[in-house]
Amino acid sequence: MTTPAAPTPDRHAAVAIVRILRDAGHVAYFAGGCVRDELLGVTPEDYDVATDATPDRVVTLFPKSGEVGKSFGVVIVKHGGPVVEVATFRADGLYTDRRRPDSVRFSTPAEDAARRDFTVNALFLDPLGAEGGVQSSLGGTVIDLVGGLKDLSTKILRAVGDPAKRLAEDHLRALRAARLAAKLGFVIEAGTAEAIRAHATDLRGVSRERVGEEVRRMVSHPTRARAAQFVRDLGLAGPVFMQTNELSGSRAGTPHLAALGPRASVGTYLAGWAMDLGEVVEGDAARAELCARWRRALCLSNDEHEAMRAVLRLVAGLRDDWRRLGVAGRKRLAAQPCFADALCLFGVEKPVMATEIAADVASLASTRSGLAPTPWVTGDDLVAMGKTPGPEFKRILDAVYDAQLEDRIVTPEEGRELARRLGVQSAE
Repeated sequence: MTTPAAPTPDRHAAVAIVRILRDAGHVAYFAGGCVRDELLGVTPEDYDVATDATPDRVVTLFPKSGEVGKSFGVVIVKHGGPVVEVATFRADGLYTDRRRPDSVRFSTPAEDAARRDFTVNALFLDPLGAEGGVQSSLGGTVIDLVGGLKDLSTKILRAVGDPAKRLAEDHLRALRAARLAAKLGFVIEAGTAEAIRAHATDLRGVSRERVGEEVRRMVSHPTRARAAQFVRDLGLAGPVFMQTNELSGSRAGTPHLAALGPRASVGTYLAGWAMDLGEVVEGDAARAELCARWRRALCLSNDEHEAMRAVLRLVAGLRDDWRRLGVAGRKRLAAQPCFADALCLFGVEKPVMATEIAADVASLASTRSGLAPTPWVTGDDLVAMGKTPGPEFKRILDAVYDAQLEDRIVTPEEGRELARRLGVQSAE
């Protein structure tokens, strides 16, 4: 496994903060995901520092700090580099809202590690530590109070302490387990997986905004297909997507998500996920209802919702309409922005037909007009001809553009002449 070539600016900033805290007489370590990632040879996205200094003390030592999370013991520190979260070691009170503790008590490193979600996220690193024990390749000594090193080496994702208790504190941890296990290439420890399955329906009580954000993080990562597999295997798909009935159409594996490339939109990934779950339904009204439910379940934006619906509609069009469409109809379909992704998803189930369609598209693209030429006649042209805007505009413009796509007219002048003839016919 490779390691980062050199410390990042984020790490340099975090080390400087630890050094100042230590010089002031405090205990200070790197904490959480940054330690895990360093030990796995992955460059951390950011660095967090845990310390015995109280938030007020941290603000005193770093006057330019932000105090957004101060009530939970977190201070945002900027000191000569990127911002770093500095959190006071704490023990959490009850989680009556299943998201945040009602109260926190500043405590010790051992208690702080015991409140975290998974053992591999509960490691500390003393970046200034002398040699001895497990070392990070970038420097520093690992402090393991919950058995995280063993789980890291065996690639196991295990809840800290009692899994049911960890999940009760924040039910979103169930979904996070699926995402993190997929991202890291880990398996979920049997007791942790059992607790997730037993409490899967509790995820329905988590705010839909938080569920949606976790799903976006899943589908935006290359391991999206494996994450979706974990979600289904752990019994989380129903609660995530607000599906009240058993997903009886669910297929083995996640081939549609796996087929999509890295640059697809969130809406496209969700369309593929819906197909893997067997959620795809017949008819535009039923598809609209499906997409509306997923929109509510994940708090999708307008763009995400419309992209999901457009992709599912295109897949249905490829299956039901392509072979009966003429040249213009095929070009119009192939010119839609999400056509390539829809064809990719369609090809999972109908690979032979998808290959035929791809060949058709290549042939259509080589015609004189291409797939999506700029229209030679617009509404402004019709107005200039003395036409009054109304329902006939669309009929005329569509007919002229079809003729252009089919190369029955090959100049703007021919397009305007056809529009005049069509206008006269409609007037008669």
